[in-house]
Amino acid sequence: MMSWHGNKRWLAWVLNGVLLLSERTALAQGASAVSDPCSGRSGLLAQLDRPTVSDSACVVPQGRVIAEAGYEHAALTGAGGSADNLPELELRFGLPGHNELVLLPPNFTRQYGAVGTLSGWSSTTVGIKHELGYTRRWLGAVEGLVTPSSGSAAYGSARTGAAVNGIVAYAPSSTTGISLQAGVSTQTNPSLAGGARYTSFNPLLTFTWDPRWNLQYYLEVYGQSRIGPGQGAGFNADGGVQYLITPRWEVDVEEGVRLHGQLGGFTHYTGAGLGLLF
Repeated sequence: MMSWHGNKRWLAWVLNGVLLLSERTALAQGASAVSDPCSGRSGLLAQLDRPTVSDSACVVPQGRVIAEAGYEHAALTGAGGSADNLPELELRFGLPGHNELVLLPPNFTRQYGAVGTLSGWSSTTVGIKHELGYTRRWLGAVEGLVTPSSGSAAYGSARTGAAVNGIVAYAPSSTTGISLQAGVSTQTNPSLAGGARYTSFNPLLTFTWDPRWNLQYYLEVYGQSRIGPGQGAGFNADGGVQYLITPRWEVDVEEGVRLHGQLGGFTHYTGAGLGLLF
C-alpha cells in the first residue's frame, strides 16, 4: 500500500508535469498551425468522459452541453450476487476561459444476493475542469470535485468529500492516444457502513486507438491506494468500443474486471451507454 508521503511525491510529479506542459502549450497556442485536438468531426470522442473511469483532458466548448448516460451490470465479490446501476448521468457545461462545469446526479443501484435485495441512491458530485492548453501532441487539464453529504444510507456519502486531479494526454500518432490522470481524494463511506473517512491517491492510465474517424477502442487500468478506512489498495481494468452515429451522438459498450483488491466490490461488469453534444 502506498503511504501518504508516497502520495505527495506522486502528486508533486503530476503537478510539475502539468506546469511544464502549461508553459509549453502557452507558446504552442500562439501558432495558428496547431489545431485543437478536441475539435473536428471526431471531437466528441476526445471530449467524452465516459465510458472510462478517468476524465477527458478536453473541456466542453463554450456555450455547448454534453450529456452522458449509461447502464452497468456487475457480478459482485464476497457473498456473490449482482448489482445494476443506472442512469450514470453526467452533465457538462462549457464555460468561458477553457473551463467547464460538471454535475453528476445520483445513480440508482439495486443489489441482489444471498442476503436479499438492497437498493438506494448514490451521492451527488459537482466540479470544475480547466483546460491548460495543448501542443501538436500534448494536452493538459486540472479539475476539482466536491461531493456533499447526500444519497442513501447504503450508497451515499455520509459527509462531504473532495478530489483534485491532474490530466495529461499524449498522442503518439494521429490514431493513438495515451492519457494519465492522477489525483488525491478524501471521502467517506455510506452511513450504513459507518461513515468513516479515508484519503486515497488515485492513478488512471488509458490507451486509445481510432482506426476510423467515428470509431475508438480503449483500454484502461485504474486504482486507489486505499479503498476504504484501514484498507489497502485496489486496481481494476476495463476496455470497450465507442462509435459515433453522428458527430454529436456517441454510443459505447464496455467490460471491466477486478485486478487486485476489492475496489468497486465486483469481479467483473458489463456496461453500455451514450453521449450527446448539444
